[in-house]
Amino acid sequence: MGKRPLMMRSYGATDIGQRREANEDAFLQDDELGLWVVADGMGGHAAGEVASREAIDTIHGMVRRGKQSLELAGPFTEENGRAAARMLEGAVQAATYLLYAMAELDRGMAGMGTTISAMMRYDDRLVLGQVGDSRIYRVRANQAVQLTEDHTLIAWQLRQGLITEDQARTSRQRNVITRAVGSRDYVQVDTSTWDAEVGDAYLLCSDGLHGYLALEEIPSIVSEGGAFSVQKLIGMANARGGKDNITAIVVEAT
Repeated sequence: MGKRPLMMRSYGATDIGQRREANEDAFLQDDELGLWVVADGMGGHAAGEVASREAIDTIHGMVRRGKQSLELAGPFTEENGRAAARMLEGAVQAATYLLYAMAELDRGMAGMGTTISAMMRYDDRLVLGQVGDSRIYRVRANQAVQLTEDHTLIAWQLRQGLITEDQARTSRQRNVITRAVGSRDYVQVDTSTWDAEVGDAYLLCSDGLHGYLALEEIPSIVSEGGAFSVQKLIGMANARGGKDNITAIVVEAT
């Protein structure tokens, strides 16, 4: 008798925060398809809102079509793991090219772009696609781990040993990102593959949340479950300053 397929259910919300005049974040939950995305847009004159929404719509459509044509069921193999990662990477690249082309046609959109943190399910595995400084965390056995890497100047300086953690916390360059979807016609997408287990929870969020959130705080909040945990996370970010838009998706594996 085979094991019961993993069930994955998500809860998400976005909030303008305390200081911004518009919400340039966007997010996607499609539990049936197995795709969850957070995007944090940038660019003036509403271009950030356009960038995040258009990128998510493009990725959603590409993954929907790709999953129909790609055989990912059955026992895991390195080959289908690579195929799934290529498909998600291709979807993010398609969004990159679309946004770049839109900005070329409309100079009012010049400089627009967005972060992308995407999580795609196939069987009991997950493929992540990452550009920018939104994040994906996994909570397992009451321990939170950041699964994505920030594409920021600060993160690069830390990896190179050029600054300390204390210096990073106070740096004026905290918000300088080194990769974005749409700023050029191509972007390097980090992809990774992970096994999902019953009891896991995954948090996808924009920097308007994780900038106020300590890693060790995540498990207890996420363990409260469902929409309540999402609202508690957003409320915490607002209470601690809310200087940016705040977006969170919690995905529970049961």
